[in-house]
Amino acid sequence: MSQRRISSTTDGRINLEQQRKRAKELLPRLKTENPTATLSQAQWQIAKQLGFSSWPKLKAHVDAIDFAARHPAFDASDEARTTHWRCGNDIAHSLQVAGFKGEFQMLTDPLCMGPVRDLPGEDFRALRSAFISQAFSLDHAEVTRRVHAEYDHLESLASADHSVLWCEADAYDQLFLIRALAGLEQVPRKLELIEVDRIPGVERFIGIGQLAPDVLAWLWPQRRVIDDDAVQLAKQAWAAYCDSSPIKLAELAQGTPPALPFLAPALRRQLQELPGLHDGLSLTERLSLAYIAEAGPVPFARVFAELMAKREPLPFLGDMMFHALLRPLIDGEQPLLTESAPDHEWPRRELALTPLGHAVLNGNAHWLEHASHVRWVGGVCLTPRHAHWALGDDNQPVWRS
Repeated sequence: MSQRRISSTTDGRINLEQQRKRAKELLPRLKTENPTATLSQAQWQIAKQLGFSSWPKLKAHVDAIDFAARHPAFDASDEARTTHWRCGNDIAHSLQVAGFKGEFQMLTDPLCMGPVRDLPGEDFRALRSAFISQAFSLDHAEVTRRVHAEYDHLESLASADHSVLWCEADAYDQLFLIRALAGLEQVPRKLELIEVDRIPGVERFIGIGQLAPDVLAWLWPQRRVIDDDAVQLAKQAWAAYCDSSPIKLAELAQGTPPALPFLAPALRRQLQELPGLHDGLSLTERLSLAYIAEAGPVPFARVFAELMAKREPLPFLGDMMFHALLRPLIDGEQPLLTESAPDHEWPRRELALTPLGHAVLNGNAHWLEHASHVRWVGGVCLTPRHAHWALGDDNQPVWRS
């Protein structure tokens, strides 16, 4: 599942000597504004740009990461019996490089997309397999095999000796987290969580997968034990997400429960995938159309990069997911987008708005009155030209008849 001023890093590692050099280069400019400016003030400004309140705190952070990299004993509690869980394979290699010894498991089901309903296990797996194979043009039999294998492994979470869930704050990860916890009857003997919404020095944090192995080592001691409150909250949130009405999900999204502190913001972002009351667009669709209207014709890959780097408030999509989300805007009987050079790989194809696309983006037409594809947000079904749930001006669900 991919930015930035010169002060930013992308993998979380900060070169202290480079920052010292930057502070020295900054000092003359500060002195033109204030002749009494000092190197310490320049260092403070550099630290502030990187997300620290002081230069000593920046230095302490760099020292902590360096220590974790130089002392492999940090992972003494990571034994062969430990299972590391992730909603993708993006950190599997980095964990090995960092010296982690446990087994790696993942659930790749993109629960932030497609129908997610409260169904018996086999029916749920069949529903998700059908969606994944259709949305990503994958072999249905292979997808079904993988979905069954991953969910079989996930069921073993309840009886595992020691499991650690690695999550970030976006909807993709938080939905994986509540799905994993909601399947538990009670908290296992040792279940821990590492979750993060920012990394010092990384101006635009997209996800754990962008981090260097030694930064994963630095995160390891910050894990915390999952308790009964977290499991019960996950059960409530999962039931609300699977509901055909988004009302309960919206209620949970307004809270700030300490058991899962990143859940509510992720649910608020996921609710923004409901169609807007006036244009029928999800936030992802609206942000994409707005950029294409400004810059188009523009390659598919550049639209995705623009959203991830600047416009998306809580990045949760991989590139293939983004491509799948935009296909209905291109392939419908009354499309909002045109796509050039279909013989090219999709990232290179240029996108441009149709007249209907401009009308919808400007609020002069409603997408669900022209769309050809049924869309889902969790358990909420959105059928073109039928009454449906929408998101009002106050970001609360309303029934649009």
